[in-house]
Amino acid sequence: MSVIREAASFDELIRNLAGLPFAWGRPRRLGVAVSGGSDSMACLDVMLWHGRDLGFPVEAVTVDHGLRPETPGEIDAVARHCMECGIPHTVLTWKWSGAGNLQAEARDARYRLISDWARRSGIDQVALGHTRDDVAETFLMRLARKAGVDGLSEMDHQFTRHGTTWIRPLLDHGRAEWREYLVRRDISWIEDPSNDDPKFERVRARDRLKALSKLGIDAGTLAEVARNMSAAREALEHYVRREAARMASEEHGDVILAADAPGPGHRVPREILFRLRRHSLTWVGGGKYPPRSDAMLELDHALQDEGRHTLAGCIITRGSGGRGGPGPWRISREFNAVKEVFGPTDQPWDGRWILRGPHADDLEVRALGESVKDTPWRDTGMPRQSLLASPAIWRGATLVAAPVAGFAGEWTAKATGRGKFDEFLQSR
Repeated sequence: MSVIREAASFDELIRNLAGLPFAWGRPRRLGVAVSGGSDSMACLDVMLWHGRDLGFPVEAVTVDHGLRPETPGEIDAVARHCMECGIPHTVLTWKWSGAGNLQAEARDARYRLISDWARRSGIDQVALGHTRDDVAETFLMRLARKAGVDGLSEMDHQFTRHGTTWIRPLLDHGRAEWREYLVRRDISWIEDPSNDDPKFERVRARDRLKALSKLGIDAGTLAEVARNMSAAREALEHYVRREAARMASEEHGDVILAADAPGPGHRVPREILFRLRRHSLTWVGGGKYPPRSDAMLELDHALQDEGRHTLAGCIITRGSGGRGGPGPWRISREFNAVKEVFGPTDQPWDGRWILRGPHADDLEVRALGESVKDTPWRDTGMPRQSLLASPAIWRGATLVAAPVAGFAGEWTAKATGRGKFDEFLQSR
């Protein structure tokens, strides 16, 4: 059965379009993040419609940030609506530590808490109520930060975070259209007073968008520009993957980037090289976001002057090239970034290393560090700096094994927790 059918009304049309993510894969069980605002209430109603039509159950989840006295009453209103719809509703709680940017911390907490809930509940997709207005507001916020193609690209309709698949089914229409839909459906929503507080960047962007509309630049215009940027990003990433097949290789968790071939017709465009290097740093270092452009420029200059630099939890060294030309880059994990990271041997270490061997409760994995001197590391051909940050199995203070450094015993270690590097590039 197709998710797109002939529509007899505008409501059916926008509901149909909101089902496009299910053309890529229908969920076994769908979660919907519901705050009680108009966007999330419309998302819940439309997802219930598709769930009934396509045969998958739907559950709602709300995150209580504990920041406003009105929140308990708003959550009760969402719970009553879910009860009337006959669907389960779960409330997850979060308390801000006071550190960092509040909105950024709250956003990260929502994704993490909802992902944990989804895994526990057997939910394989979670729907978010972002609309075309969110795309336009985000575009303006990033434009103010002088973002490039990636930053100005449209929000992803589908993406993966914390092991959960997220979808944004409402992106093709604006907030006003979804509110009109709710009015016709006799569904009420909650107005969050923080949506009018100018201390928040998104509220200021919303006000600027209203001013721009007088010039004929509205949410639809900016959303279309963001969609064009997404198409440009896709084309750039295609060429990054093509050049990676020629220039990039893995060696025990390190990425080695060959020097660009000189001569006319061979020089790789600067933007492609920058993207390949940024992706390499992200894969090795595991950062949420790639390094900024100014940091990448500083890295390039440092390697020309000194041949070595640290960035994004990585050590980058440049080898010597023939006839005085540029040599290859080696991107390795920085020991200082992982020296305090430890955990059980049967779980991924540093987000990417998978260990196989005789696991036991009294063993743990942590960085090899200076104990590299107790291994036959020179026989591996790997640089000492790379091995310092490689995984080692310990029983207390006793080194049991260091697979990458040639002291393996019954153990193996593969840097595949984030996929192999070429697989990682496919997900960009």
